[in-house]
Amino acid sequence: MAGTRLFAERGYEGTSLSAIAHRAGVNKAMVSYHFGGKRKLYLAIVAATFDDIVGRAEELPALRRPAPELLRRLIALIAETATRRNPHFPVMMLREVLAGGRHLADGTLGYPLRVADVVRRIVERGIREGAFRPVNPLLTHLSLIGGLLFFFATAPLRHRLIATGRLGTSEPDAADYVRHMQDLLVEGLLARRRSRRGRTLMTVS
Repeated sequence: MAGTRLFAERGYEGTSLSAIAHRAGVNKAMVSYHFGGKRKLYLAIVAATFDDIVGRAEELPALRRPAPELLRRLIALIAETATRRNPHFPVMMLREVLAGGRHLADGTLGYPLRVADVVRRIVERGIREGAFRPVNPLLTHLSLIGGLLFFFATAPLRHRLIATGRLGTSEPDAADYVRHMQDLLVEGLLARRRSRRGRTLMTVS
């Protein structure tokens, strides 16, 4: 969507309704008619993207699957939105986060809270079942969202840094990064148990 891309490139204040209409190849009056102005268009983009994420995410805790698997699915689901469904949204949201969320309406704030609640339910279930060690669900949520958002939102800068050759690596594939985040978070949360010889062992999900 033209609006999402421009909000990502220029931020909320730097994007005009005229620019959105021009990028979309439509009349400014048409955008105003359908969305009711820039702010309502902005909120509509946020709501539509989060609806897509939240609708599927809230189905996960009800599945009769191990908590580590559910957490892996949630990470993949969120990443899918960032890579295929709305690739400009991570930058748009990172700008919003840095702005303190001042462009979001009270109703829109409910979406990230619902995602955080999904993480909480999965983590607490894993703790109850003995799969996860006792951890703070909110910190887990922040690690999950922060890691994904930063990776996808900072792609242009990462491209420039890697192009210098000083990092000694090629551009990481998005799918590889998602798997990395799944392993990093899930294996980091796994409970440990003591063997008879006193060694610490990791439980296998």
